[in-house]
Amino acid sequence: MKPKTEAELAEMVAGFDEPVRITGGGTRGVAGPDMAIQTSGLTGITLYEPGALTLVAKAGTAVGEIEAALDAEGQQLAFEPMDHRGLLGTSGTPTIGGVVAANISGPRRVQAGACRDFLLGVRYVDGMGQVVKNGGRVMKNVTGYDLVKLMAGSWGTLGVLTEVSLKVLPKPEVAATLSVQVSDVTTAVAALSAALKSPFEVSGAAYDPDMGSALLRLEGFAGSVTYRSDQLKSLLSGFGEVAELEQPGTLWADLRDAAGFHEQSGDVWRISVKPSDAPDIVARIRAERTLFDWGGGLIWALVPVGTDLRARLGAFDGHANIVRAGSETLAELGRFQPSAPGIAALTKGIRQRFDPHGLFNPGLME
Repeated sequence: MKPKTEAELAEMVAGFDEPVRITGGGTRGVAGPDMAIQTSGLTGITLYEPGALTLVAKAGTAVGEIEAALDAEGQQLAFEPMDHRGLLGTSGTPTIGGVVAANISGPRRVQAGACRDFLLGVRYVDGMGQVVKNGGRVMKNVTGYDLVKLMAGSWGTLGVLTEVSLKVLPKPEVAATLSVQVSDVTTAVAALSAALKSPFEVSGAAYDPDMGSALLRLEGFAGSVTYRSDQLKSLLSGFGEVAELEQPGTLWADLRDAAGFHEQSGDVWRISVKPSDAPDIVARIRAERTLFDWGGGLIWALVPVGTDLRARLGAFDGHANIVRAGSETLAELGRFQPSAPGIAALTKGIRQRFDPHGLFNPGLME
């Protein structure tokens, strides 16, 4: 089912008597009930005010369409959402509703914030077929209970997004990438942490063990980037040889999309931890390949098919979620880290209020 209007969607949901799977552009390959609602029929940018740094779009609008409109005005989605198609081997078109529903955020999160931090307002259809509006369409008009951030990252389990309002930012004039040659993850995380704690406004902090480099991105006006780059080179010289990459090309897009795992067989996990815990976590998971983002706070791990990475990790302060695995592994282990009993009870209560009949993506986040 692919409704073309919000009213059509609301009428559909009001008549449901069995669970339904919510999908956007079909790029994430999320399993669920046979009956599905595709929001990709709800398309179009309904408001864009470059001077006010705000954009409103229907949930099924392609991310590429939004980025093209912003680029024409020298602006961007600062949270640089990941494109999962290469990693998951899917097709389809990423939609802005899917980005918001999963709170997809890239390397710039360490400086600018996550997708939810740029979300000003939402419209969605709840489990009773009611249209709900929360927040505003521009920054000066964001009012009411903060259901906006609750919807971000809910993966369609609370309601079906129909429209989102976003804050956008100007594109930087220039960007530079520094590479610090390091021998191990402990040194890499220490270097990334030193850079992030500095006053030099790092907008990307990653580590690729295959490159042997801690990577730092600086963005802004040319003079500022040059000054900050020189200062960071001096600050980080004690960690290893520091150099500026002349033409980083697609480096940060590749890091964002975990491109190094695209052609590799195996399951892919995403572990969120305190950066200072990253060296210990990596020792526990014994992955075939790893990649670090957000200063070491995000670890991508490639492991053999069927590996229970949570069992390897044991108790730790963070969470480990499956991004790519077969249906049997997903059914056995669950995509998301199980919540503590108190959080699970709270989540269940919220879902009961939003979707009392349990229609939307049942079992996905349980």
